[in-house]
Amino acid sequence: MTSLWERLEQASTAARPALSAQRIATAAVGIADSDGLDAITMRRLATELGVAPMAAYRHVSGKDDVLELMVDLVYGEVDVPDGAGWRETMRAFATGIRALVVKHPWLTQLSAPRAAYELTPNRMALAERAFASLRGFDLDADTMMSVFRTVAAYVHGATSAEIGLRQLMQEKDWASGTEARTGLSAQMTWLLGTGRYPTFERYVHEGTRKDDLRWQFETGLEHVLDGIAAHLG
Repeated sequence: MTSLWERLEQASTAARPALSAQRIATAAVGIADSDGLDAITMRRLATELGVAPMAAYRHVSGKDDVLELMVDLVYGEVDVPDGAGWRETMRAFATGIRALVVKHPWLTQLSAPRAAYELTPNRMALAERAFASLRGFDLDADTMMSVFRTVAAYVHGATSAEIGLRQLMQEKDWASGTEARTGLSAQMTWLLGTGRYPTFERYVHEGTRKDDLRWQFETGLEHVLDGIAAHLG
C-alpha cells in the first residue's frame, strides 16, 4: 500500500491546489489544541477550512491520515542541533519533545502504537540526528536504537504523567499544586499514618520542588544521560 507521504510527494509536482495537506494539518492542530482529538472530524475540518465536506478527501483518506499529518507538523517545531555531541543532541531532543507536549497535550491522547511508531518525515529527521550523534562510539545498530529508545521512553513517561496531572487538576478545579495537595490530603494523611512509607513521608515534608515540573523532568533526564554516558565510556 502506498504511504501517505509517498502520495503527497508525488502530488507535490502538480499545480498547487487551494487546499493542501499543510492547511488541513494546521487546521486540525488548532482544533485539537483547543478542544482535544475527539473534536476532529472531517466535517469540522471542512467548516474550519471553509471548503465542501468532501474536499479534504482529495488529500487524505480519513482521520488517520489527518492525525499523521498533525504529528508530522508539530514535530517540525522541535529544534535539535545538527552535528552536536551526543549528550547535547539527546538533551535537546528530550527537552524539545517535552515542550512540544506541553504546548500540544493532545499528543498524549494518541493511541500507544501511534504515539510510539508513527513514521513521518519530521519524526524520522529527529531520530536521524539522534542516531548520527552516536556514530563515534562504534555501537552496533541494535545498541544505538536501544540508547535512543531509552531516552524516548523516559520522555514519553514523564510527559504523560505531567499532562495527566494537569488534566486531573482541571477536572478537580485545582488552580495550584498547593490546592492539589490539599485535595488529596485525606488519602495522604491516612496512608502516611500507617507508618509504612517513611521515605516517601520524608519527601512530603522536605521536598521543595514539588511544583517545579521542568526541574523534575530535566533532573531525571540527566540521570538517564549519566547512565548512558557510563555505558558509552
